[in-house]
Amino acid sequence: MGLLDRIGMVARSNLNALVTAAEDPEKILEQTIIDMQEDLVQLRQAVAQAMAAMKRQEQQYKQTENQVNEWERRAMLALQKGDDNLAREALSRKKTHAETLATLKPGYDQTVAQVNQLKKSLTILESKIAEAKTKKEMLKSRIQAAKAQENLNNMMGKINTNSAAAAFERMEERVMMAEAKASATSELGMDNLESQFAMLESSSDVDDELMAMKARLFSGNSPSTPALNPSPVDAELEQLRQQMRSNS
Repeated sequence: MGLLDRIGMVARSNLNALVTAAEDPEKILEQTIIDMQEDLVQLRQAVAQAMAAMKRQEQQYKQTENQVNEWERRAMLALQKGDDNLAREALSRKKTHAETLATLKPGYDQTVAQVNQLKKSLTILESKIAEAKTKKEMLKSRIQAAKAQENLNNMMGKINTNSAAAAFERMEERVMMAEAKASATSELGMDNLESQFAMLESSSDVDDELMAMKARLFSGNSPSTPALNPSPVDAELEQLRQQMRSNS
């Protein structure tokens, strides 16, 4: 799989598919970064080799160009000295080197263009690797969050919500029964207290009435009975009562 294909695979991968895949998505991402770094090493080697070839071609091109210039200078010198044959021979050598120079030029230009393209690709790949590392960390976080959500959903699916609600209802009923019992006990306590006070009040009324009756008994008068002239028997009875009071 090529570099661009691997980058596209990571970019187009669906997160849910990664989570449910048989392979570990984190390992897939890590392996993708490793493959990209291996491609980076190979690309750097290719750039180095291309630059070395360019240097050799450049050196050869300059040497050939110098030969062309040198034989032209010699041809001019021979003409100045009046030696046409020598000048002709120098121009022949110049032509040979010029033809070689023309042959080297396309190859050299192609190598220069190739080196520039490789350098550009190297810069792009380094940027892609840095971006992929950042995305890897982001995707790992999203994968972990997705796994956590999936585990939570599984746990929630296993919980019987109806049973839990029924348990809460039973607990609420128990609390309500306890509150009602406490309220009833409090009311019973209040009723008992009120009954005790009622008995005291009733007992007080009876005692008062009893004292009144005793007073009437010893006084011989009833508040509801008008006073009458005592008979001799009544007078004697009253005398006995007074003796009883004095003896007591």
